[in-house]
Parts: sequence; C-alpha cells; structure tokens
Amino acid sequence: MGESLTKKILNSHIIEGELLEGKEIGIKIDQTLTQDATGTMAYLAFEALEIPKVKTELSISYIDHNTLQTDFKNFDDHLFLQSSAEKFGLYFSRPGNGICHSVHYERFAIPGKTLLGSDSHTPTSGAIGMLAMGAGGMSVAMAMAGEPFYLKAPKVVNVYLTGELKPGAASKDIILELLRRLSVKGGLGKVFEYTGPGLKNLSIPQRATIANMGAELGATTSIFPSDNVTYKFMKSQGREDQWIELLPDEDTEYDEVIHVDLNELEPMISKPHMPDKVAKVKDLSHIKVNQVFIGSCTNASYSDIAKAAAILEGKSVHPDVSLSVAPGSKQVFEMIARDGILQKLISSGARILESACGPCVGIGQAPNSGGISVRTSNRNFVGRSGTADAQVYLASPEVAAATAITGYITDPRLVADLDPLKGIEEPSEFIIDDRMVIQPDDNVNGVEIKRGPNIKPMPVNSELEEEIKSKVILKLGDNITTDDIMPAGAKVLPLRSNVPAISEYVFKGIDAQFAKRAKEFGTSIIVGGENYGQGSSREHAALAPMYLGVKVVLAKSISRIHNDNLINYGILPLNFENKEDYKVINQDDLLMIDNIKEQIKEKKVIVENLTKGIKIKTVLNISERQMDVIIAGGQLNYVRNKHK
Repeated sequence: MGESLTKKILNSHIIEGELLEGKEIGIKIDQTLTQDATGTMAYLAFEALEIPKVKTELSISYIDHNTLQTDFKNFDDHLFLQSSAEKFGLYFSRPGNGICHSVHYERFAIPGKTLLGSDSHTPTSGAIGMLAMGAGGMSVAMAMAGEPFYLKAPKVVNVYLTGELKPGAASKDIILELLRRLSVKGGLGKVFEYTGPGLKNLSIPQRATIANMGAELGATTSIFPSDNVTYKFMKSQGREDQWIELLPDEDTEYDEVIHVDLNELEPMISKPHMPDKVAKVKDLSHIKVNQVFIGSCTNASYSDIAKAAAILEGKSVHPDVSLSVAPGSKQVFEMIARDGILQKLISSGARILESACGPCVGIGQAPNSGGISVRTSNRNFVGRSGTADAQVYLASPEVAAATAITGYITDPRLVADLDPLKGIEEPSEFIIDDRMVIQPDDNVNGVEIKRGPNIKPMPVNSELEEEIKSKVILKLGDNITTDDIMPAGAKVLPLRSNVPAISEYVFKGIDAQFAKRAKEFGTSIIVGGENYGQGSSREHAALAPMYLGVKVVLAKSISRIHNDNLINYGILPLNFENKEDYKVINQDDLLMIDNIKEQIKEKKVIVENLTKGIKIKTVLNISERQMDVIIAGGQLNYVRNKHK
C-alpha cells in the first residue's frame, strides 16, 4: 500500500515512536515561527533552558499582532523580541513586513519540511507541501532547543477535489463547505490531505486559504501536494531551487475520503458566532451590514485583493458601511500599489490598513455596538472583533466587496460581471525585497536582551502534589474557545509578557469575577463540555489559569493544542469516562483527587465529589512522557530535570 504525503513527511522526521494511529510520536522540527502575541513567552522559556542558539534549520520571529502602539508596552515587546532573535540566532520580521503566515508561505516554506508555529494558523504553509502545525509557545521553545515535537499519529483524510470553481465561488467556499459538513470538531486527530483533478485550478494563495481555515475544523494540519502549481509559485518568488515534487503514492489508502465537486459550490458565509454555522450567501441577503474587512492571513493575497478591487472599481462603498483593507504582506502591498489596484480601492472609499493582523484579533477597526461586520478572516467568536455584542460573518473577498457596495450581505454575482475575475492570477514574478527581515549574525558577543517594565519573568508551576482538594470555580458548556478563556483585543494583547496583569482578564467575558474568586480559592478546578479550549493556540489560556491556581480541567473532551498547553504548564487535563457524569458536578462543588501520581500512571483517575458524596471515573489522554511532564509540574521543569 502506498504512502500519503502526510506519512511520507512524518516517516522522514520521526525521532521517537512508531507511526501507528493514536500512538505518540516525536518528530524533528525543521523550522519554527512565532508572532509577537505568543513570542515573548516562547523566548523567555527558551532563555530559561540556557541554550545559546536555536538548533533548527530556520526559526523566525514575526511582528504582526501587537502593532498598535498606544503606549510603551507593544514597542517594548518588539525590542525584546528583536534582541532575543539577535541573541539566539533567529530571523526577525519587522513590524510592517506582514502577517507571519502570509510571509512564511511566500518567503520561507519548503515542501517536505516540518514547521511548528506558536499560532494555530501555522498550517497555512501546508499550501506549499509542508507539514506545518500550530502549538503553544512552550512547545515551540522546546523545538528551538532541538527537542522533538510530540503528537499523536493522526488519521489522514483525503479531500478529493473535482471540477472547477464557477465565477463568484472562491477557495473560501471550499473550506466553508467542509465546516458545514464536519463542524468545528470534525478534524480532531486528523490531517486533511487534498488531492484530485480540481487541484490544478487552485493557486497557492487559494490553497493557503483552505489550509489556514483547516484549523477551524480542529485538524492537526492540512496539506497540499508540491506540484507544478507549487513550482510556478516558488519560481515567482525566486525560490525555485527550494522546490521538490512531493506527491502521495497513487495506491494510497486513506482513513477517510471526502469528495467535493467544485462545480457545485456557490458563495457561502459563516454566521455568528462559530465558523461552522455556514449558510448560502443568497439566503442572507436581507441582513444589513455596518462594516466590511478584507484581509487577515486567510484572504489577503495579491489575487484576493485584486478581485475585490475589480468588483469595487467604478463604484463607491455604501454610505452606511466602513470598508477597510489590509494586504497580507509588504510584498503584496508593494505589488498592488505598483499595479494600480491600490488606487481602485482608495477611489472606492476603502480605508487602507498596514500589513498586520489588525481587525482579525480585535486590534483596531472594532465594529459599532451591536454592529454587523463581514470579514474575510477565519474566526467569528464572540468579542473577538473587539466589540462584545457585534455579529461577525466570514466570507470570501468577492462576497465582502459586493457587500461593501450594497450595504447588505450580497452574492457578488448580483452586482458585477465576474467573468473578468477569471483572468486575475498571481503574478509570474513578485517584487523580492527582504530588507524588512533581519538575518541572524554569528557574532552575538555583547548582545543584551532588552526588557521593558511590562516584561515579567515566566511563572513556573511546582511539582504535582499527592492530593488536590479544590472547588469547581467554573462550569462551562461545549466549544469553549481560547478566546473565551483568555480574550484578545487591543487592551489585553499588550499584557502577553506580563502574566500577573493578563491573568486579571481570564474568563472576563463569561465571569467578570473569575480572577478575584480564583485568588480567594487559592486552588481551583474548571469543568467543561465538549471541545474545551478550541480555537487559537494561545498558551496564555493555560498559563494564566495556572498562575491563578487552576490545578485541573475536567471536560467531556479537550482540543489538541489546548490539551498540550495544559500539560506544558502542569495542569491535569481529565476527560469524563462517562460523559453523563458531567451533569453531577455543579459550580462550587468541592472535589478531591488523592494518590494522584499512582492514579496518573494508570491513566484513570477517580475524582471524588465531596459535596455530592459520589465518585466519578475520568481518563487521561496522555503518553508516558506527558505523564512525567505533569508530575514535574510542566514542560520547563521536566526538561530541566532531564538535563541535570
């Protein structure tokens, strides 16, 4: 039986374990990336390991999230990150160079290599044929230190594409269709590998859109073959020497196969407040819109913006709509300026933003109170836009542009002749100017890391005790996101390097008194439903609760990255053996776990509800190695102990 593309890359990178579904493997990581919202903690962790230089083939620190400088905090973080990159041998992508995922697949992604990034949308580089995965900053720090990255060997799902997208339909509609079919839990423990004759008509940026939003399925990652389309794109970037052909074997048998006929797709849109609430655009034409945003790592390529500009050309943004556009990278920005595309956008009334994450993570351009916003980004969780009661819809650039013109959610086929859009392709040659990327220098003598007053030491957990006796501080429902646990936005993100300060915002949108009560409790336990911790890879959703004394998360299920982050910071991630037992625990119940270390070794833990006088069976979905990490009190303690 032939091998899938996924298994070929995994097998060539395995350091520990065997590629058997569900078993833990450790793989070599070739490249890492961080962004400024997650990077400070990653480099503080790396510094604590006392390793002089990163051991990867390439590691790069991007500035793309916290670019709004309303006071000293973000700028101080940037100086810390730049000096850390200089000290430890990383590339440094300066503010204004673009969004990490956009820049990475343009300039650094290589077919057949592995990439680990401290951002859940790192799989975007899967568009190039790279095995790219998101993780917490601690995991990335370990990869930079030369440690393997551990994951459970995934199922491999073949998404077999046939046909060709019709005018008005976009690659965004492919991933929205998968979300409609499978839900935000549909990719758990799986890699989505795209094949089929429909691929030949999808450019690398179109593939990147799909790979990017595979994160919304909960997938481990998504990957495309490295084929002639890949070669053409890498040649346009002056990187054809890094291209290799990388295809699955013809006789590969996949764990699952999903068929998508591109001919049948039409413009789709995701409704608030979850990416899998997908509907046809034409069915929502009655919804009046206040704001439109075209940008983010999902849809801010040259062709994305060129298509939006073609729809807007000669027209004006509706008087009731604010339209903003953010190119994904400096390269794209320069190209649309050179080719007259930027002028079309400005003439239409669009507001042009810098090449950064911006509105996608609530950094500027927050909607009006109760506002309706249509965005080309990837997530529409409650409050993520920066406005707690806003309604955010997710759609393609074509839908966004048409909506900006009419003031209502609009099928682009109704407002423009879309046939000319077929002629809009990625350029055969891009402007190559990497001066905004500072390369590492071998001479680091005398380099000092710059630390502003907002940069505090990383909190470290203590070794696991033999007994936990704590109250349930919060009981939650299904699909709690890391945005719910640790909000983003212009007020919170600047505190990422200051855990005592940022911990005040834990669960702020759900329980404004959470931090106060956690301090009063001393130690506490959180109870959750299905898919707890889905969404962003932000490790602060584990680190800040750990700082506040959370010892256990007990849930029906926990998302992959968040489960790893909990372990990395020494929080015990338990799953109900019988999910019906979720009903017999209430907030403020007193729970006890005794003889913990012995129970952990059995991977079955009895939780006693002292308030109700009942015992609840739970299971631990962890490896032998993760068991030792939890007992040590987290990954940092574990690695330090290992190298003593």
